[in-house]
Amino acid sequence: MSGLRALLLCVAMLLPALASGVEHVKVCYNYGCLAEAEVVFNERQLEEIRQMLVTAPDALHERAMLGMSIGYLLGWAGQQSPISADKGGNLADDGVYGRMDCIDHSTTTTRLLRLLEGRGWLKFHRVLEPALRTRLLFFQHFSARIEEMTVPGENADSAQRFAVDSWFFDNGRPAVVMPLTEWFAGESPNVDE
Repeated sequence: MSGLRALLLCVAMLLPALASGVEHVKVCYNYGCLAEAEVVFNERQLEEIRQMLVTAPDALHERAMLGMSIGYLLGWAGQQSPISADKGGNLADDGVYGRMDCIDHSTTTTRLLRLLEGRGWLKFHRVLEPALRTRLLFFQHFSARIEEMTVPGENADSAQRFAVDSWFFDNGRPAVVMPLTEWFAGESPNVDE
């Protein structure tokens, strides 16, 4: 009987969270996903993101809204975790608790993109595993990655892929969304904005 009581108590505790539509996501920090914190996005925040994404009339606009959405989600995550201390790149926050390298960013951004995809809010893209670019032997960089959905009958190999990279700017700023070919070639935004 006590096992059944414990189970019912556990279900009763979970129901409000399930009914309210909140989402729990783990964010990585302290380089190499050395540490993780679970953050919660509430119904109001999720509705704000949904409104941005579902109004996108095409893939180009959806990518722009994805960059903004990731910025909002990371900013809200920073209100609940040490990642608020994260600065763009790897040098401005060296040694700071809560800093994020490209592994932390690509892992966390992929998780956030999967949340959006899982809710059915991506009409023009699907989420892929993170991408890795290597320049010279020692310079590696990871990024989350999406792929534009092809029209039925179109060759799936011709689908355009994009990096969704939140590493370049301080926590809460929009993620950079750029063609994966340009990202692989070493392109980056002007970080002095």
